[in-house]
Amino acid sequence: MTYSKILYETLHGVARITLNRPERTNALDQEMLGEINAAMDVAEADAEVKAVIVRGAGNAFSSGFDLKAQMEARPAGVDAWRPLLRKDFDTVMRFWHCPKPTIAAVRGPCLAGACELALACDMTIATEDAFFGEPELKFGAGIVVMLLPWIVGPKIAKEIILLGEDRVPARRAAEIGMINRVVAAESLDAEALRIARHIGAIDPGLVKETKRALNRALETQGMLQALESALEIDLAIEGAGSPDKIAFFDVARRDGLRAAIAWRDARFPARDA
Repeated sequence: MTYSKILYETLHGVARITLNRPERTNALDQEMLGEINAAMDVAEADAEVKAVIVRGAGNAFSSGFDLKAQMEARPAGVDAWRPLLRKDFDTVMRFWHCPKPTIAAVRGPCLAGACELALACDMTIATEDAFFGEPELKFGAGIVVMLLPWIVGPKIAKEIILLGEDRVPARRAAEIGMINRVVAAESLDAEALRIARHIGAIDPGLVKETKRALNRALETQGMLQALESALEIDLAIEGAGSPDKIAFFDVARRDGLRAAIAWRDARFPARDA
């Protein structure tokens, strides 16, 4: 397959997917999501691939689901939103359900849907300048893949999500269990490959079944049902159309996304207040 918005390569038994829209901070639009799914199909079917790495081109992992594309498409109502959110959700969860271990290698921003994608990976490593967050509520959107409480616990998840935190530093993310480790920027790709190749030296059948057992530890607590329920709640939110989101996109269409984000942030108290 020819890809236009991702890069796919294999490196000695490791598949590496690079989100490749650096001019848009690697925002996840519907075409990119389709290409990610196609690449995951290839990686899962390739017996030589023992692990999958996902990273971003340039200085960012990803800013999340593409607001500009959404602004231009103007989906309205539950029927219009259902296939979009289903594709968002299913693409993120490919990394959770993949029978091979998945590793997110993060530099720069890793926000919203991209943060959820990194959470869905089995391991996440990040550079010291990486930052994470779930800013959706601040501009009137819901959470597509509500993984965060299952990873960090309900108290910290509520703090991040209800405050719309979008600047959780890598060190803090490691402390609360969002990510596994922090590395120097120049070491990120090499460390991700080292981890992937270490796992690749283990019997792949053993890795597959052990990952399944590890995932089941949360799934038997109702995680998958809870995620589907949260997706339905998000569908209702997006289908109804939040007044905050309508106002955000009105500003964005008139003055641009940068101005809309400034308008959004100006509504909240200063951090040092």
